[in-house]
Amino acid sequence: MASFGSFKVMSLTEAAAERVRELVDNSHGKAVGLRVGVKNGGCAGMSYTIELADNIKAGEDKVEEHGATVLIDPKAVLFLLGTQMDFERTKVSSQFVFRNPNQTSACGCGESVALTPAEPPHHPAA
Repeated sequence: MASFGSFKVMSLTEAAAERVRELVDNSHGKAVGLRVGVKNGGCAGMSYTIELADNIKAGEDKVEEHGATVLIDPKAVLFLLGTQMDFERTKVSSQFVFRNPNQTSACGCGESVALTPAEPPHHPAA
């Protein structure tokens, strides 16, 4: 499990893990997992990024749950701390959904969010 100090960076539901496994399996050995990050943009200020990862980059956190691997872009860790990644299917769409405690608002179209970085955990001096 990836962690930031004693805090878990992100968790995956079984549905999200199943979809990650499908995507990685469909890459025919080219992907080692799914990379998640955030970028500036959209009407609310930020949006999530998701891409197949063909390698693990230096500094990335690695989340392994339910047989799936998700890599966290180092620049996104404080924005994703405590987030649960899910995958939802409806009659008209299917998509990854992020339940993020750092989200302060979202745009009406659902394409972007406002995120506040989490405070790094404080460790008492030994």
